[in-house]
Amino acid sequence: MRMTSVLRLLRTVCLAAGASFISAPLVNANDPLPPELEKLKSALEKYKDPVVAVRDGYFSTLGCVSYATGTMGVHFLNPALIGPEPDPMKPTLLVYEPTGDKLELVAVEWLIPLATGVKPNPELFGHPFDGPMEGHEPLLPAALHHYDLHAWIFKPNPLGLFHPVNPDVKCPEGPYTFLEEPPKMIPHPASSK
Repeated sequence: MRMTSVLRLLRTVCLAAGASFISAPLVNANDPLPPELEKLKSALEKYKDPVVAVRDGYFSTLGCVSYATGTMGVHFLNPALIGPEPDPMKPTLLVYEPTGDKLELVAVEWLIPLATGVKPNPELFGHPFDGPMEGHEPLLPAALHHYDLHAWIFKPNPLGLFHPVNPDVKCPEGPYTFLEEPPKMIPHPASSK
């Protein structure tokens, strides 16, 4: 069994047990993207321009999300893409890094609220989603319990392609930067029955 398969299996077991687990990189930062993610990246190139993203229904949360362990960035959410089944070619969120007076597209994210009726342990590209968890205050209310999955397809992440934060992404100091605590993990309602 390949090491990446072992790590995926270990992470799935830990998530099923309700443990929080920081995984080792499943794709090294210098490795080429798998073909399905290269296809996604090509399809989303137009969103390097955030104005195009807004025209296509992605709306900025304005805040730049940062944690002690790394940064997510500025999220642009497309509410029309929220549902119980993730579409691998249509991420719910685009994630940008503020650099000077520009926003650079660095990652994508799929967010699935529990209220959609999502089944436990969703996955994409052979990788399980993180969660379920509370919302990320102050930009996402704690009551919005959800799963999410990040993919750093535009900026390599030394922590791994699907890791939630990237230590190489930075938020500028200012009123729109939010240093957050990691959200609390919660049990999926269907798993407690």
